[in-house]
Amino acid sequence: MQETRDRFGKRRAATLMLAAALLLVASSAFAQQTNVTRFDAFVGYAYLNSPKVSLAENGVQFQIGVRPKTWVSLGFDYSFSTGDLTLTPGLLTPALQTDLTGLLELLAKEGLLPPGYALSVTAFSRTQTFAAGPQFAYRHFKNVTLFVRPSCGIIKEVAAPLPSDPIQVIVVGAFEQMGLLSSAGKKNDSTPFYGVGGGIDLLFSKHFGVRIQGDEVYDHLFSDLLAQGRWTTRFSVGPILNFGKNIVKTK
Repeated sequence: MQETRDRFGKRRAATLMLAAALLLVASSAFAQQTNVTRFDAFVGYAYLNSPKVSLAENGVQFQIGVRPKTWVSLGFDYSFSTGDLTLTPGLLTPALQTDLTGLLELLAKEGLLPPGYALSVTAFSRTQTFAAGPQFAYRHFKNVTLFVRPSCGIIKEVAAPLPSDPIQVIVVGAFEQMGLLSSAGKKNDSTPFYGVGGGIDLLFSKHFGVRIQGDEVYDHLFSDLLAQGRWTTRFSVGPILNFGKNIVKTK
């Protein structure tokens, strides 16, 4: 219940920040930007959320880009975050669901399964994302830059189950014997992701501002364990540094 309130609180905070940004857009003069530097760099807080597996992670995001033109950047994006996820039998592949059902039935026959028991296993998760590509900017406002981008790259995740009762210990042990977890009791995987992202830069000077951004991407991590892929949302906010020569062409 507390986790749910925390997630809603973060979403409300993101909504308020975006609303404030839109108000700044509305209050900005319609003068276009006359100083656009060649390079930019960003580092800030990142929040990663995958509702399908109840994943909620906090971490950091880093970006660096070069602007061949005022309206496009080419750059690299990296994020690192940690948190917890929850796995339930319905998320598993059909074959694993069958094996798990058989194991639980055997435990029930031996009197080891409490009546009404609902299996769910929490795991500690560590996620990294790596992406590179273009970002397209709209610079009609003097103190505000809007941008969108394709969001494609590689996502890497390490998950370590945290069994909290004897049934979960037995199930996790069975998965280790099946080779679905490493000898250290962890699950590692990397896979491509794709989606779209965008956001807003609030510019306080020609070199400094604040970036608020988000991405919505699809991936299918742990495909040997999970039947379906998942949508993941990443939100981040932090300072943006613009540097290098001005690339705006003057008449």
